[in-house]
Parts: sequence; C-alpha cells; structure tokens
Amino acid sequence: MRYAIALALFCALPIGAQTIDWSKTGEEGMRHFQSLVQIDSTGAPGTETKVAEYVKKVLEAEGIPVTLVAQDPARANLIARIKGNGSKKPLLIMGHSDTVKVDLAKWTFPPFSATRNGVYVYGRGTLDDKSNLFAAMMTMVMLKRTNAKLDRDVIFVSEAGEEGNSRIGIGYLVSEHFPEIEAEACLAEGGGVARRAGVVRYAMIQTMEKRPSGARLVAKGPSGHGSRPMRGNAIAHLSGAVEKLAYWDPPMRLNDTTRTFFEKMGQISEGEEAQRFKDLLNPQKSAAAREYLAVNEPNLYSMLHTSISPNIIQGGFQSNVIPSEATATLDIRALPDENMPEFYELMRKIINDPAVEIVPNAGGRPQGLPISITSDVFRALEASFKTVYGVPTVPLMGTGATDMSQLRPRGVECYGIGAMRDDEDVLKGFGAHSDQERIAEESVYKHLQFYWNAVTAIAGAKP
Repeated sequence: MRYAIALALFCALPIGAQTIDWSKTGEEGMRHFQSLVQIDSTGAPGTETKVAEYVKKVLEAEGIPVTLVAQDPARANLIARIKGNGSKKPLLIMGHSDTVKVDLAKWTFPPFSATRNGVYVYGRGTLDDKSNLFAAMMTMVMLKRTNAKLDRDVIFVSEAGEEGNSRIGIGYLVSEHFPEIEAEACLAEGGGVARRAGVVRYAMIQTMEKRPSGARLVAKGPSGHGSRPMRGNAIAHLSGAVEKLAYWDPPMRLNDTTRTFFEKMGQISEGEEAQRFKDLLNPQKSAAAREYLAVNEPNLYSMLHTSISPNIIQGGFQSNVIPSEATATLDIRALPDENMPEFYELMRKIINDPAVEIVPNAGGRPQGLPISITSDVFRALEASFKTVYGVPTVPLMGTGATDMSQLRPRGVECYGIGAMRDDEDVLKGFGAHSDQERIAEESVYKHLQFYWNAVTAIAGAKP
C-alpha cells in the first residue's frame, strides 16, 4: 500500500527524471528518514557526528565526495558537492543534524523510535529538521544516480549546533570553511506548507527574518527594611516599566515580504479571517485588527513590527529587604532594518521613568541583505510548491532566528522552506519543540518530491 502511495505522490516528474523509480525511491527515502530520526542528536557527546557519519556513508556509497569538518569532533558538520558546468554560481542546500532535548515521560512512542503509526511518523526531529536533512541528502543521491546535467554545483551541508550553539555549526563553517560552502542561493529551514483540517492551504517561503536585539531593564532605588515601604522601590518601578512595554503596540512597519504576505493572506483566506487581513492594511481599521492578532495570532502580530517580550525578572534576596536594584531581561526581535538606537529611545519614552535604564545586549547578529521575492529562485520554489501541493505561495518573514542569518550578510540569497505541517498539531502538542513531535507520512513523500523539483529547477542545465 505504501509503495502505491509513494508512486501516486511522485507521478509528476521534472524533465529528465524519468529514470527514477519513484515507488522505490519514496520508500528508500522513508527508511533513511527513519534512520536519521532514530539517532539521538539532542547534544549528547558524539551524536551529531553520528548523523554526519550516517549521511557520509549514504553519499559515499553513491560515489559523492564528502568532507567532515568540526570545531568539536563530537559535533561534526558535513560538506558534499556535486559539480555542475559552472555557468552559474552554486546552490547550497542545508539541514541541521541536532534537535532540542526531550522529556521522555511525555512521549507516547519513544522519541527516537521513528514509529510509523496511523498516517504519522513520530520522533524528535521529524519536523525540525531531519525532514529537510533527509530530503537534501536524497536529492544528492538522485542527482548522482541520474547523472543530472547541472548549470550549478550543488553543495549539501549537514550542520551541527543550530538549536543552541551555532558557533560549532554555521558559525564555524562561515568563519573557517566559507569558500567550500559559498553559493549564490541557499535552501534551508524556515518555511513550509500549512494544512488545516486535512486541507492544504498555502506554502511559505522565508525570505528574511528578525534579528535578536535584546536588552535589560535596570531599575534602581534606595534599599531598606521591608516593613517601611518606599515609593522608590526598584521592583515597583521595574514592574511598571515591564507592564508598559509588554502591552505597547510598537509602530507597524511592513516591508516587501510582510506586505505581500498579508495581502495574499487576505486573498486566500475566507470570511472574517480574510476581512481581518484586509483591515490590517486599512489605517482606519488597523488598530482593531492588530489587537486581535496580538491576542489570538501572536506569530502574525510579531511580523508587524519589532517585538518585545519580557522573559526574566530578577530582584531581591530576602523577603524583608527592599532591594536597591531589579532587572528584567527583554527578548527583542527587531525588523531586519530596524534602527535600534532610535527604537530604544522610543522605549524610553514609553517607560517614562528616570529610575529605569535600558541596557542593550552587546553584539548581535548582522543585518542581512534584502532577498528578492521575484527572483528566479523564488519563482522556481513557488512553481515547485504549486506542482506538488497545488496551492499558492506567500513570502514569510521569520520571527525567530535560523542559521540563514549568518549567510545572508555574506551575500547568499537564502530561502527558508519546509515540509507540510498540520496547523492543529501545534495546539495538540505535536509540533516542533513540543512535548511530542510528528510528521504525516504523506508529508515525507511530498517533501522529497518538492525538494527534487526545486533543486533541479534551480540548478538543472537549461537547453
């Protein structure tokens, strides 16, 4: 039955792919996907290297040259390349080998079992990010087997450390091995396909992402005995500042990606939802639409502006002592082109309290170059989504952070893609980083088809 499903899903073939037996390739891909999920790569010593070694074995069996490079030998990265004719600059395809940790007690099926139950595959990393890792690896295998004619080199990277220590992964690759991965365009995580109630709604391509630009609020006041409350209490001043920022609606500022996203969502949605997206772009109705999103769709609300989330509060050391200092740590996700000194000044005006100081975090990620939503690469991805899923595509600004943020400043046009996901699974606790994680079997097969279509469209030799 599963071979039949795979055959049906892969019946639409790109030009030149007729030599692929998709019924066998689909199940071969599923076996590799399960094997990758079964490797516990939550950061224990050697686990990411085990993933890299598995991928290395698969690729070398096809005659594809592979290099392992590592800052930490236990957490290796893999680089592989299939040569094109050089008429165009390379295409880089990436997936990260690590996953977040697990709480074993919360899992119905063991988190590294890759159990197929019903129509789903269960396991940590099924969504984030071994679905991309397996699809990129299998695409390299198929390019080699079919002796595909390419205008570009195709470079494949299995990267370590994305979930918490990118210095050993993309940071190390960019600083020490950039000539080996330098490319015109890159495909990595960050987008995907949305399905609701079993109906595929739209695809998303991430073309930019917000920048972590956090800060601390530091409130100071006189210390003293807790039995004698004081108006200058540092915790009281800090609390007022946190409340003002937490409920502040920063100025909405759209860019090409986010404006197109909300315009298209207004076109492809229905009823009240469609009207809300349209109201968002209407100055007379925008405030009410923003408030609805702030309460009900915080991920979309965050796309409208630079966002602030107070996440840690510290102050005091004894119940009967008024502390002289209290601090709040703010997770600030800035629009890619936000002028942060000016934004901090806006924050100071909102707080309006000389007892509270804003202390920006040192460093931060560099600003990425704007990525076109009309480029040939974007159009090829859009067409591939349409071919495989039959749905429209919207450009997306990521509100979190991916490793593409370290490639974009180096001039690499990065596009975030991903497998099909069920909207309902987030609230059910089956999403990425959730207590459990799963992906539909159909999503695994279709993502491989999409990946193959996209890579051959972008890198394949043109007549």
